[in-house]
Amino acid sequence: MTTVDNAPLYTPTQLSGSERATRWLRDIGWRHVVGIVMIPICLLPILIAVSMSFKGPTATLNSSDSQALFTSFELTTYEELFASSLFPQWALNSVLICAITAIGTVIMGSAAAYAFSRFRFAGRRGGLTALLIVQMFPQMLAFVAVMLLVTSLGKVFPFLGENSPLALIAIYLGGALGSNAFLMYGFFNTVPRELDEAAKIDGASHAQIFWGIIFRLVVPILTVVGLLSFVGTYGDFILAKVIMTQEQNYTLAVGLYLWASRPEVTPWGLFAAGAVIAAVPIIVLFMFLQKYIVSGLTAGSVKG
Repeated sequence: MTTVDNAPLYTPTQLSGSERATRWLRDIGWRHVVGIVMIPICLLPILIAVSMSFKGPTATLNSSDSQALFTSFELTTYEELFASSLFPQWALNSVLICAITAIGTVIMGSAAAYAFSRFRFAGRRGGLTALLIVQMFPQMLAFVAVMLLVTSLGKVFPFLGENSPLALIAIYLGGALGSNAFLMYGFFNTVPRELDEAAKIDGASHAQIFWGIIFRLVVPILTVVGLLSFVGTYGDFILAKVIMTQEQNYTLAVGLYLWASRPEVTPWGLFAAGAVIAAVPIIVLFMFLQKYIVSGLTAGSVKG
């Protein structure tokens, strides 16, 4: 039997049943096995948190009842969470700070990526390299310097001092470039330059090309960067704890840590309920943006 384009010397119909099963297990089946094993490992912490949230505000981890799942279903924990705690304020703080940071990150990163992708200027390659190198050092390594800077700025500009959401947003946006701009730069390069040239012939400026054409075609990468920025700031603890020192200004990560940092009086029921509610925005955001993440809007851009 001859071969064409390195095709196998046999077809699947020529294999015996055991050979097909062995081949399926080697190529695909092991993935199902890994998935089946990982599902309960991933679901167990979620089930424990949900179960604990229904056991009342006074639930503890030391009682024998805490080791059993869903032995009771009390909604008093969620009622107390929203009526008698600062959790709603913490949630509002987190959503506002993360949303503004995500939007700012997308705008700043896309503008930088467009400049690096479409313009040719001195220091362009060195600037890209510098942005990438800077991102090798996480922001938390500089939290002492950040704290000193915020304290000094607060004496001159109180709105940029301690306990200021604007100060925290500014710190987050300070690291908005780097890997984000580098990631967007690669995606911007996939957009055909013929679109820019056609728009310039029609008299469009760079701002019109960026906002009216390019910005719409790179929605997938903008969505990914915005989602990563939101998730990253949503779960940040170090910088939020350093900047926010008053309980009413805490974010969810700092507020939930405040409850869990008191071993003798930890309200595990409230903590579990808060953790369950805190996961909802991330899940909803991911499900809403999933169609944009997986779509390739530049596939037919030349013809459009």
